[in-house]
Amino acid sequence: MNFRRRPSRDDPEINLIAFIDVLLVILIFLMVSTTYSKFTALQITLPTADAEKAIERPHEINVVIDAQGRYAINNVQVAYRDVALLSEALKQAAGPVREGREPVVIINADALAAHQTVINVLEAARQAGLAKVTFAAQASTRK
Repeated sequence: MNFRRRPSRDDPEINLIAFIDVLLVILIFLMVSTTYSKFTALQITLPTADAEKAIERPHEINVVIDAQGRYAINNVQVAYRDVALLSEALKQAAGPVREGREPVVIINADALAAHQTVINVLEAARQAGLAKVTFAAQASTRK
């Protein structure tokens, strides 16, 4: 009879439940103690939309330039001699400027019109004190 004890060969086990509990406590501590700061690269003020203001359209002055270089302001043909005469015609079309209601000059130029004719209208609008100028364009039919 052999009463000697054999050495046991049981492998040691790591208790994972206690390890996970400790990690969860550390994670909760880090989440609570962390401060989040917001970094901004640029300080901007975004515009806001207001449907009430869009109802009132500004006074428009339509300037049409055809391929031959003839001018028409609000469908009335103007004889062009120089920029000063065109400026006077723009002032008459604008009428009295009400406070906060500056007219918008819309330039409708033919595709074959000379570049100088458009520059003449821009210069005349500057001389007339009309700062709001825009260009009309036709949408392309090709896709």
